[in-house]
Amino acid sequence: QVQLVESGGDLVQPGGSLRLSCAASGNFFSINAMGWYRQAPGKQRELVATITTGGVTNYADSVKGRCTISRDDAKNTVYLQMHSLKPEDAAVYYCNAVFSDGVGPHAIRNDYWGQGTQVTVSA
Repeated sequence: QVQLVESGGDLVQPGGSLRLSCAASGNFFSINAMGWYRQAPGKQRELVATITTGGVTNYADSVKGRCTISRDDAKNTVYLQMHSLKPEDAAVYYCNAVFSDGVGPHAIRNDYWGQGTQVTVSA
């Protein structure tokens, strides 16, 4: 069983900063891509940022220049540093990761989601 646990969500004022963390635990051989998604009330879940095992990152246009995704493979953890937060950034932020049970063409890969952490941006 694999588990992803997010933390770091909070209430911040516009212009503020937050750092989200997501730690993976359980039985797996390796973690492939990791990412952050968010879902605001009444809206679909959307991509915020992803990072590959090689450190290649991808960001939604709405957060480019304000967010940085990083990972610490020794800790099985992915981070999202957010700056200059706007009210429209308010959402539940979810961590996603793709896990492998081995190597080679027969390895099974599955993606998992965390339970989410609430980010509120309000004065």
